[in-house]
Amino acid sequence: MAIQNVQSFVAGHWVDPNDAARTIQSAVSGETIARAGNDALDVAGMLDHARHVGGPALRKLGFHDRARMLKALATHLSAHKQVLYDVSFSTGATQADHLIDIDGGIGTLFVFASKGRRELPDGPVFIDGSIEQLSKSGSFLGQHICTPLKGTAIHINAFNFPVWGMLEKLAPTLLAGMPAIIKPATTTGYVAERAVRIILDSGILPEGALQLVSGSMGAMLDHLTHQDVVSFTGSAQTALHLRSIPVIQQNSVRFVAEQDSLNASILGPDATPDTPEFELFVKEVHREMTTKAGQKCTAIRRIIAPEDLITSVLDAVSVRLGRTIVGDPRDKDVQMGALVSAAQKEDVLNKVADIASEAEHVLGDPDQMTLRGADPSKGAFVPPMLFYCADPDAATSVHEIEAFGPVATLMPYKDLDHAVELANRGGGSLVASVITRDGEVARSVVAEAASHHGRLYFNNRDSMAESTGHGSPLPHMVHGGPGRAGGGEEMGGIRGVMHYMQRTAIQGSPDVLSAISDNWVPGAKKEDASIHPFRQTFDALKIGETLHTDARKITLEDVDHFAHFTGDTFYAHMDEEAARRNPFFPGRVAHGYLLLSFAAGLFVDPDEGPVLANTGLDGLRFMKPVVPGDSIRVALSVKHKTRRTADYGEVRWHVSIINQNDEPVAEYALLTMNAY
Repeated sequence: MAIQNVQSFVAGHWVDPNDAARTIQSAVSGETIARAGNDALDVAGMLDHARHVGGPALRKLGFHDRARMLKALATHLSAHKQVLYDVSFSTGATQADHLIDIDGGIGTLFVFASKGRRELPDGPVFIDGSIEQLSKSGSFLGQHICTPLKGTAIHINAFNFPVWGMLEKLAPTLLAGMPAIIKPATTTGYVAERAVRIILDSGILPEGALQLVSGSMGAMLDHLTHQDVVSFTGSAQTALHLRSIPVIQQNSVRFVAEQDSLNASILGPDATPDTPEFELFVKEVHREMTTKAGQKCTAIRRIIAPEDLITSVLDAVSVRLGRTIVGDPRDKDVQMGALVSAAQKEDVLNKVADIASEAEHVLGDPDQMTLRGADPSKGAFVPPMLFYCADPDAATSVHEIEAFGPVATLMPYKDLDHAVELANRGGGSLVASVITRDGEVARSVVAEAASHHGRLYFNNRDSMAESTGHGSPLPHMVHGGPGRAGGGEEMGGIRGVMHYMQRTAIQGSPDVLSAISDNWVPGAKKEDASIHPFRQTFDALKIGETLHTDARKITLEDVDHFAHFTGDTFYAHMDEEAARRNPFFPGRVAHGYLLLSFAAGLFVDPDEGPVLANTGLDGLRFMKPVVPGDSIRVALSVKHKTRRTADYGEVRWHVSIINQNDEPVAEYALLTMNAY
């Protein structure tokens, strides 16, 4: 077999490894399959290329342009994922593992692409929160905005997910408008390099948006500025070393870490062996111990069960683990492959020895393995290993040592408070799962355990058919955890994008804030519409353009008719004396929805035109009651415009309903889809 030279991509060019390269072995056969590393890379030049070529090119694009770019990348990778499957077998991963790493990574790109189009503006500035009124009259306002940092994102990734680990960081980074330099773990870097080649060969990314370091980064981190971001996944020890680099501290370089985690799974006291929850718990434990051979930052390390159910849990988990087929991951019947390397196998076995000093070794002997299609003397194979700790209160190693492989420890709890106390002894974890159908159990766990966990996963018979599993971080939700887990939060939808942007407080007049945000702000200048806005295309409409309608008088007959026609005969609309006793009303008042209906009748143009559909309203507030005899009119202003497809865009209108005394009685945002 030819040995692959795993290259780096530096300032637009592929660079071979040099004499400083290290060799990489197959996790399955132990044969040397690749070499990676070059200690002469121009790391300062890579940073300069990203900052001055990649960054400006990305920032020329709006959020929606970058979201479309992510979707195109995901589609392109989907068409080439078989190539990644084929090369990933050498990492010890099975086909099922590939679906998590490769398909999961591609799916993450799709999610961020979709969220970017739906939740971010069609422009360069993200509006964070509502307007803050800083003066009595409203002439001086505040607004928080977010804009891309003008540096480089350095992604230092772990060995266990060479594709997903790369794409889950890359998606929010590119969506924010920031270039990335990726440094995958050398052990599986040949898979990441193949994925980067597929991405770059597509021609979808602008030049400088993505670079790759295969092997050591050298002194790259010594050249960082306050505009750069380091996003790290790996051990707590390495994270501490990186955080301590003087430049990172001196320049307050953003550092996002996802590191060690002793995750727990708690069997609820209601989940007895005769319930679907008990079987679900056993399945979750088995899956999390064996998927990726337990090499997952979210894998279950501590199995916490009621003391009166310990024997049942131990027997059920042991039986299921004992049936696991271990061997060559290319065999479709194999359920668990190898650890990623001989070094990783040695590390796991050393840590298992420490755990065994406090817990009974119940299942899994590394010296007595039966493998399917593989030689245990050559590959980095270990069996699923289960331990039992009878006294978890007195133990320390089971709460402090993470054997990063198919290793977990079962321990009993006395009551729910005790179970949570044991889970929290992990010192901060990425995830804890609770298998229960009892809402009070879930409520109690959240109250005491949420402070120690980045994610709490509850599952039972009602949700198990569609749930994604204890160990599956999803791009919609934050992935991270406090304390030992690193204190970071990756993904989380648009929250993850914010790691690569600067939040800035903007203060000024309504006109200034409107110009900055391309979003009409109440109090800003309006331009009277010379043509009815509903007769104008999306492109022709101007921010702040306003239609002022005629007035309509509200009569008692209107209120009565609306009440009987709709069935809304609430006393405030129908009973004068009862309404007067209400502290909010002077007597009978018009329905709020009557006002909305009449408002629409005042501003809607009935003929066919560019307005295609009314898709809803946001932020409805009724501010002052309207009584029979009052008049209302409407000011309809173009607040914001967002392109949605090649044919139409969304217009957000500010609607203000005003009475005869020029007092606002209701306000809301109306959403319509308008043709270009």
